[in-house]
Amino acid sequence: MPRIAGIDIPEKKKIRYGLRYIFGIGPKLADDVLAKAGIDGERRATDLTDQEIAQIASIIDGSYIVEGALRRQVQQDIQRLKDIRSYRGDRHRRGLPVRGQRTRCNARTRKGKKKTVAGKKGVKG
Repeated sequence: MPRIAGIDIPEKKKIRYGLRYIFGIGPKLADDVLAKAGIDGERRATDLTDQEIAQIASIIDGSYIVEGALRRQVQQDIQRLKDIRSYRGDRHRRGLPVRGQRTRCNARTRKGKKKTVAGKKGVKG
């Protein structure tokens, strides 16, 4: 299994899709890296030589922030928003949607499972 940026790339997939398993590399970045390396994106990961894998790894390491460093940077950005008490930071702190989505209905992904609130029973009086 080829290993790039500390991540195992699936052998049977085409390299342009396999590179996307690295956190921080999407479709465009994968194609850009392969274009810089001069490698056809339709080739399978098993067909690449060690030299080509090393070339891809050096391009990624030299030009892009990926994996652990990117995760750390994102967490630091969120923590900064929380520290300065911005609106977005408060939304992160409360576990609510940050980018203006509605919460009256939906937003279940962000809010978690429903918490049932006891309703009023018939009040006599």
